[in-house]
Amino acid sequence: MANNGARDPFDNISPIDYRYWSKRLSKYLSENAFTRCKLEVEQALVRVLARRGICAATVVEAVAQACARVTTAEVYAEEERIHHDVRALVNCIRAHVSDDAKPYVHMTATSYDIVDTANAVRYRNAMQEVLLPALTVLLRVLVECVHRYANTTQIGRTHGQHAVPITFGFAMAEYVHRLGNSWMALRALTAEIPGKFSGAVGAYNASSLFFEDPEEFEREVLEELELQPSEFSTQVVPPEALTRLFSEITIAAGILANLADDLRHLQRTEIGEVGEAFAADQVGSSTMPQKRNPINFENAKSCWKIVMPRIITVFMDQISEHQRDLTNSASARTYGEVIAYVVTMTERLARTIAKLSVDPERLAHNLALQRGLIVAEPLYIMLAALGHPHAHERVRQLTLRAQREARPLEVIAAEDVELQPYLARMTPRQRAILADPTQYTGIAAAKAVKIADYWKLQLQ
Repeated sequence: MANNGARDPFDNISPIDYRYWSKRLSKYLSENAFTRCKLEVEQALVRVLARRGICAATVVEAVAQACARVTTAEVYAEEERIHHDVRALVNCIRAHVSDDAKPYVHMTATSYDIVDTANAVRYRNAMQEVLLPALTVLLRVLVECVHRYANTTQIGRTHGQHAVPITFGFAMAEYVHRLGNSWMALRALTAEIPGKFSGAVGAYNASSLFFEDPEEFEREVLEELELQPSEFSTQVVPPEALTRLFSEITIAAGILANLADDLRHLQRTEIGEVGEAFAADQVGSSTMPQKRNPINFENAKSCWKIVMPRIITVFMDQISEHQRDLTNSASARTYGEVIAYVVTMTERLARTIAKLSVDPERLAHNLALQRGLIVAEPLYIMLAALGHPHAHERVRQLTLRAQREARPLEVIAAEDVELQPYLARMTPRQRAILADPTQYTGIAAAKAVKIADYWKLQLQ
């Protein structure tokens, strides 16, 4: 377990460490970061003990200096000897202080007062300093995209089939709305991650030996770390706060994957409405020189496949027998990887969408592919409004004829003797929509701008 020297990162097993490693995330989610967070909790404890008159102020400085010297490698070496990770940390601190200070290191604490509280600190910081800012950047990119293309007409698609026209900005506004709501939920859930300092079974047995108000003592220790205590805890913090947080992270990842999927499909050769930026020296295929693959959107989808099943582990860790068991001791160590993968997805999508090319000619070409069949909906509705008793069926029959004869639906309809009295009663605007389907976009542009403006304000 001891780290006896630098390791080639390409000898690592997890792709997080050799392909998706981030210095900013390592600051919060690495094992070194976890050690530092646990040391911060131990120091917070001693500061409050001193403030309450249990130990001298000199102990606080001594413990702080000791914690500055403790390394993860040292802790792991000690754990290899005694087979207990938190006691190993405590022993390493004690090894660097005088006998006068030793009694106060870890005093009244149980292991998970330290571990759960340290996890609350590092997950909060990773969210507030890395993931939430990354999502903010992506949302701003999407808001800008919505504004730019609010009036750029695109064929809407349902079930993979052409439906009725929208705008590309409207299509992107969906993701501004969905991701914005998830971003807001993540901010709230991050702020609510609690810690604990309630002892071995959560009943404050140890701290009540010294304090008449052990709950207030807990609050003071956690306040040092800018955390709130869980209203109730056993040896561990109830898992639901982290379960909710990681559930929402998984929801956000699903939204990102859905966005990536939509944009990836729009890059298909036969669709070609959007395209990722392609560097001059970039290679799309090892054998087909012409290929320009949507690798960034595919990567985001692939990362989601890693993230999504991990929530099962988080939910399984919700179960702990009585006041505590160790069945989450290995699995809970993987939670940080979820944040790392979602950061990778978010940052990659932000970079890619910021440089996304949108092809108006392909948008217009695809919208016209069905020779006006997409006006079937407004034609049927207007006929029904004008009193036609079988409008839907009549228009359905006309669409079949239009397809058979490869002629525009509005031309077929204009030739139909039965429909001519109804067509004559239509307003100029209604007739214009039948002649030009690009005018049949409802309030897509206005709705897109409304959504973008709302979230632009929220992101300030």
